[in-house]
Amino acid sequence: APVPTDAEGDHAGRALAYAAAMPDGQFFSHGTATVLWGLPLPGSALRGPGLDVGVLAPQRTPRGAGVRGHRFVPASTRICIHPTRGVPLLTPACAWASLGAVFGVRDLVAVADAIVRVPMFRGDPPPLATIDDLSAASTGRRVGIARLRAALPLVRERSASRTETWCRLVLIDGGLPEPELNWNIVVNGRLLACVDLAYPRERVAVEYDGEHHLVDARQWSRDIQRHEALAAAGWVVIRVTKQHLFADAAGVVARVRRALARQ
Repeated sequence: APVPTDAEGDHAGRALAYAAAMPDGQFFSHGTATVLWGLPLPGSALRGPGLDVGVLAPQRTPRGAGVRGHRFVPASTRICIHPTRGVPLLTPACAWASLGAVFGVRDLVAVADAIVRVPMFRGDPPPLATIDDLSAASTGRRVGIARLRAALPLVRERSASRTETWCRLVLIDGGLPEPELNWNIVVNGRLLACVDLAYPRERVAVEYDGEHHLVDARQWSRDIQRHEALAAAGWVVIRVTKQHLFADAAGVVARVRRALARQ
């Protein structure tokens, strides 16, 4: 599971404190529900002290210091008790649908990818919901319905992080074929590596290097050995950082396009 950021941990802590005296009929929604489910949000989503708190119509919208109140239509709203935190909140699929009012398509896809992610590595939890659940939640006259419907066909079950999702969407939006996700590269019957994104026919891999790759000496050493082994097997590895992905997406597309053409 992804490690919560300081902002996510602080937000979850304030939500749990509020829940201790939460009035009957209230529940967490939008970004707060998303954080409590452990789903990825852009850093900008948690700026400010407000908790997202909802009620079902015709109850009055919650108000108060540190609260962003929302009122939901009962017919299209599903509420549950969080299995470990014990607080009322929107189900994962409904929480995702509520984000259509505030997020763009790429971040909607990233949250949805995290919800439907199938276990790929040891210790991975089961999916929180299915793509069909997301489809059922994104119906009716809701704010952001067009963005939800645009995001839904792009949701995949094998994306391991928000940045992997963004990288895949950057490549697709740049006109490149859709890559395989978390692709196992096997050479002579031995697993050489599981790469973030792959074009197996051309033997081109795209790897996102988070900041821990730069500050963890052991990780850096493993990365070097891994990429040398991939090169020896005929693979080209395009390494992408946060700066590349969010400030120079066109450059990422160009690098991958050149590698595909050469291979």
